[in-house]
Amino acid sequence: MASTTSKPEISTEAPSDSEAHPITREYVKPKWYRSTFYNALILGICNFLAPGIWGAMNSLGAGGAAKPYLVNGANALTFCLMVVSCFFSPILVKAVGIKGALIFGTMGYAPYAAGLYTNNRFGTEWFVLFGAALCGISAGVFWMAEAAIALAYPEPHNQGRFLGFWLSFRVGGQVLGGAINLGLNATNNKAGKVSYSVYLVFIALQALGPFAGLLLNRPHKVQRTDGIPVKLAITQSSLQEMKAVTKLFFSRNFLLIVPLIAQGVYSEAVMFTFQSLWFSVRARALGSFLSGIVAIISGNILGAFLDYKKLSIKTRARGAFFTILGLQGVWWIWATILVTDFRSSRPTYDWVDPGFGKGFALFLFWVAGFQLNYMYLYFVVGELARTDAEVVRIAGLLRGTESAVQAVSYGLNSVNIFADVGGVYLNFGLWGLALLPGWLVVKEIGVSLGDRKLEREVEDSGGH
Repeated sequence: MASTTSKPEISTEAPSDSEAHPITREYVKPKWYRSTFYNALILGICNFLAPGIWGAMNSLGAGGAAKPYLVNGANALTFCLMVVSCFFSPILVKAVGIKGALIFGTMGYAPYAAGLYTNNRFGTEWFVLFGAALCGISAGVFWMAEAAIALAYPEPHNQGRFLGFWLSFRVGGQVLGGAINLGLNATNNKAGKVSYSVYLVFIALQALGPFAGLLLNRPHKVQRTDGIPVKLAITQSSLQEMKAVTKLFFSRNFLLIVPLIAQGVYSEAVMFTFQSLWFSVRARALGSFLSGIVAIISGNILGAFLDYKKLSIKTRARGAFFTILGLQGVWWIWATILVTDFRSSRPTYDWVDPGFGKGFALFLFWVAGFQLNYMYLYFVVGELARTDAEVVRIAGLLRGTESAVQAVSYGLNSVNIFADVGGVYLNFGLWGLALLPGWLVVKEIGVSLGDRKLEREVEDSGGH
């Protein structure tokens, strides 16, 4: 049995505006293998073994290939299929539950790595596209499932730290990929493809993903420190669920944050294409390694800030918005100047070359900014969902929208002019277009929107 003490777990300090009032509950000590931290760890390991290793390959620049065009095209196919699988993922959750959906979602990543391996070693192209298709079918489900779990499992006061800890594993894959590749290619100061031996490690790791998913607790078995049960299920018919998902997508608040989602995730293809075009193999490996560390640190700082209860949720939401979007503007001005110059000068920078730092530092900041945008989007959509079922729906919509944007991004970046300069110019424009509609939603968090996370907790606990 779980033991209790009289320690209050949630502060009752008066909130500002119309924020929901937290419930004061006795602290409940969970079994370690049922705790939200344990489930964050398992979710993080799944993230590391599936999209984390996928990110590790892409962080090498174009999946480690000599030129980015085939891999960017394959990634565009992956994300197109993810749009479809994200949209229909609530039906799979209804059939097999959120844990089963997560396990299914890990299964398509290893074939993608195998495709890159055969292309790197034997020059095979069809397997790259086949692996990308299998990855797209499963990855959309994985993205929805992990997002829903990350929003529903943790206590309100642990939401930001849960997000930061879990997403650290995604860039942890990038750090590992960079470390492995750096060790194998430390003397390669030329442009080109990475060693095919790297992919054998990646394939083995990604094949472990489904087995890691078996260790996750089903929602009803999770034990939270506030004693509130986790509810994460779909009970409507498939047709009703599709209608509910469609209605949620066309709601005012979700449509307003679509540009915010777009400017944040479009940059993935842009920054990794930038890395593959203008840096040597070992410089790409160093960038993969160091940028992952920077992203882990910055993401966990943001998570701690979003949980800082001495500030109202309104202040936290607005402060994070201005900081993240303000920094993004700086990165895009910097990038526009650099790629305009690089298009004419056509450099290949190694870490011993003069001028290496100006482009390399930008890449580090880009990856950190991507992590901050990623985390902040979870926070925002978590404040839009009214019910537990809406958490599943909005998670699918978030990831589906991200997939659609990234399909366009990788597709366009497979074209030479977009790879060189067009991607940066377009992303700069998307950033500018996102500011006003994003602000119209963010300014209502803690005001007319209240604190939806806490309101769902109140409803689940039967509180008033």
